[in-house]
Amino acid sequence: MAMRNDELLLIDGAQARSLMDTRAVLESVRAAFVLHNSDEGRVFPMVRQQLPQGVWGIKSGDVPGQGLLGFKTAGFWPGNRALGAEPHQATIMLIDPATGRPRCVIDGNAVTTERTGAAGALGLTQLARADSARVCVFGTGTQARVQLRFALELMPSLVRVDYVGSTGRRDAGFEQLFSDRCDIGPAADRDSAVALADIVITATPAGGPLFHADAVRPGTHLNCVGADTRGKRELPEGLLRRARLFVDDHVQARQIGELQWAPELPCAQLGELLGGRAHAHRKPDDITIFDMTGIALQDLTVARLIHERALARGVGTAVAWPW
Repeated sequence: MAMRNDELLLIDGAQARSLMDTRAVLESVRAAFVLHNSDEGRVFPMVRQQLPQGVWGIKSGDVPGQGLLGFKTAGFWPGNRALGAEPHQATIMLIDPATGRPRCVIDGNAVTTERTGAAGALGLTQLARADSARVCVFGTGTQARVQLRFALELMPSLVRVDYVGSTGRRDAGFEQLFSDRCDIGPAADRDSAVALADIVITATPAGGPLFHADAVRPGTHLNCVGADTRGKRELPEGLLRRARLFVDDHVQARQIGELQWAPELPCAQLGELLGGRAHAHRKPDDITIFDMTGIALQDLTVARLIHERALARGVGTAVAWPW
């Protein structure tokens, strides 16, 4: 049998970042949600496994009508901090659905960061009150930063940010990123900051509830990022039952998201709103929650964007991959 002299394109983290921009990532993630909700795109059963060193998982899916197939392997290795390295690690592979051969391997860290920020922003534009002016952010790390960056870009009404970091002290580096766009400072008291907020963003390692349920006032919207594994949570007991619930994926939210703590509660997928199949019809006093666990189609649509741009611009390293 004759050998096929194909190539595999490798795209590192810096190259991946250079090929993404806010508008294109937003459109790619929007497409992922709509495809998922219309059943044109499929999300396959997720792997999520505890390891001695951390947590490891695989998210995969496809869009048969668009020739898109692939997976992301990702997890959390806390020991990397001692090495001066990022504890979150992710790699994405795009597969040719006609042959099963790999097309492209992309460092997935930047993709995960940007697509999650875009998902949060889409949740805000669909669910938060349009006159929202004040945000309370839990976390000051990579995901908190991208969530806040997208929020400020898409919602110019936001003028004040209170944040709660892991130390409870001022984080000058975090503030410097946003001080030219808003009034920002550490929260003196987390419950008081939540009570004043129009929007609450939780982006922490999710060791347990971050505030008391009665701190959340009517009209508040919450974007919840941290609960992505069994046993993790950021929201207090009882809050889910007071709120209208929206998720990226029904199954995943009940397996590893905030809804694992109340899986019997009804919820809607964000793709229903983005695809026009449903409308939020938010009332001024509604509490709304977007439970974000991250779906494979988000990774794959953004990876496709990067792959296409890399080919067009001659970015990446092509290696021989004969078969």
